[in-house]
Amino acid sequence: MNIDWQYIQTVLLILYEVAIVITVLFVVFSLILEKRDPQKTITWIIFILLLPIVGIILYFIIGKNYRKEKIFSKKILTDFEQIERIKNAHLAVTKLMSGKTREVEKSFGIINLLHNNNKALLSEHNKVLVLNNGSETFNAILHDINNAKDHIHLEYYIIEEDEIGNKIHDLLIKKAKQGIEVRLIYDDIGSWNLSSAFIESLKEAGVEVFSFLPVKFYRLATKINYRNHRKIIIVDGRVGFVGGLNIADRYIHGSHEVGLWRDTHLRLEGDAVISLQYVFLMDWNFVSNNFVHDEKYFPETQVTDKCLVQIAASGPDSDWASIMQTYFYAISTAKKYVYISTPYFMPNESLLTALKTIALSGVDVRIILPSKSDSFISYWGSMSYVSDMLDAGVKIFIYEKGFTHSKVLIVDDLICSVGTANMDLRSFDQNFEVNALIYNKEIACTLKATFTDDLSSCLLILQEDYDKRPFAHKVKESFTRIFSPLW
Repeated sequence: MNIDWQYIQTVLLILYEVAIVITVLFVVFSLILEKRDPQKTITWIIFILLLPIVGIILYFIIGKNYRKEKIFSKKILTDFEQIERIKNAHLAVTKLMSGKTREVEKSFGIINLLHNNNKALLSEHNKVLVLNNGSETFNAILHDINNAKDHIHLEYYIIEEDEIGNKIHDLLIKKAKQGIEVRLIYDDIGSWNLSSAFIESLKEAGVEVFSFLPVKFYRLATKINYRNHRKIIIVDGRVGFVGGLNIADRYIHGSHEVGLWRDTHLRLEGDAVISLQYVFLMDWNFVSNNFVHDEKYFPETQVTDKCLVQIAASGPDSDWASIMQTYFYAISTAKKYVYISTPYFMPNESLLTALKTIALSGVDVRIILPSKSDSFISYWGSMSYVSDMLDAGVKIFIYEKGFTHSKVLIVDDLICSVGTANMDLRSFDQNFEVNALIYNKEIACTLKATFTDDLSSCLLILQEDYDKRPFAHKVKESFTRIFSPLW
């Protein structure tokens, strides 16, 4: 009996193509049912139609929306329990919401927004120190960790096993051996290069260490897309740090690829540290299954200075994109100026509209972007929005002294934000982020002065020069703009 192999091959090929078509239709239908951002949905559909096999694989690894699915159901529950138990026991500063101070009156809208969408408590008695770049930041961090008397809590996206990483590693071991409680959360993707020896030596000394959403091959599809981008340190419940700097030498010495790193961090004392402690302990409860709630982690502040601060945390486990909404409100209600410094500028349509609208209304809008970047997609994706901004009268400055990694927003000498969230879709929708919102003219003016100083190291993009950019640049901008929602 002769077997017609060509016929069999043809039948198998037809079955294969039918299977691909059915799979593509199934995935596209699933995408539509998710009712996510239309721009992101359309981008995924185009990608899957152009490259079916690669597109489908990448969709299930990094694209599927698990925001409301089982992966975070436990975290939502434990966060709620912890918020209710700790908040009710320790703080009554929300009475400031009905206060009559100038700062509260002028910022009431955004304060109330964060109170409703994020349960963010407004704190009154705080000291805020603005730290610029790695040397200032790490000197302050090392000093406060070394002087810890009871506990040290750290939560970081990136920890490198380099000079500063090992210095902090050794100091944590030293403090743990002195009997200080030390807890560390690191992101499993961001700190991918940490060796087992680095982690085990911490554990052997008594440091409690957990990775956030550890990624194994069989869990890749549900966890790789949701990372903990937070950078938090709390010492004795009295001193806190938050901002843009990860733990790595490049934040001090720069890197060969992009030069010096320009960044902004905050050192906090006072009631705002309690809010940072909430954020850390909710994440700790999630990663460790250990509910920590002793009152010693929430000491009464000795600070008498008045500086209004709210700590806003956002992530895929929350009902609202609270930091994005905060940016939108602050920008859209600006009367005089909006100054933004961000390493990645890929905003959603709402923020684009807000920026263009206020610029067209006469508000002075200035944005600092890096001349070099640590990411090809983020750089060209950011540059693809320059034309939109210039057309509306937004002033775009390119930082030429190195790589600006600061995440700073300043509005009208009244509202300012420093934290971990970039002005991009990933920070707004997928990462776990934390920002400090400060309602204080002195701090706003300090950040404004630093922003103005950074402008001296920038090149202002003029419309006529931008229009003459090479064709290759236009191509890179166009393609990265299309696929930036997938980044």
